[in-house]
Amino acid sequence: MRFLADIPDDDIQWLDALAAGQGLSRAELVRRAVAAYRADVSGDAIDNAFGIWKGRDDIGDGLKYQRRLRGKRE
Repeated sequence: MRFLADIPDDDIQWLDALAAGQGLSRAELVRRAVAAYRADVSGDAIDNAFGIWKGRDDIGDGLKYQRRLRGKRE
């Protein structure tokens, strides 16, 4: 569904720059922002984030990855 929204020019410029940097359309960024806000206010954010990295194959063992990151800081 389409709708009209008045958004300040500086916010539009920021959205356009962010969209270009991520290779997305402005509309897709707004859709994602609404979905994230909806999950946050409904309390579903934790449920939605659970398992978000399970498909990552570039990390390997999660515990080793975590220790490797922490080792760089400590």
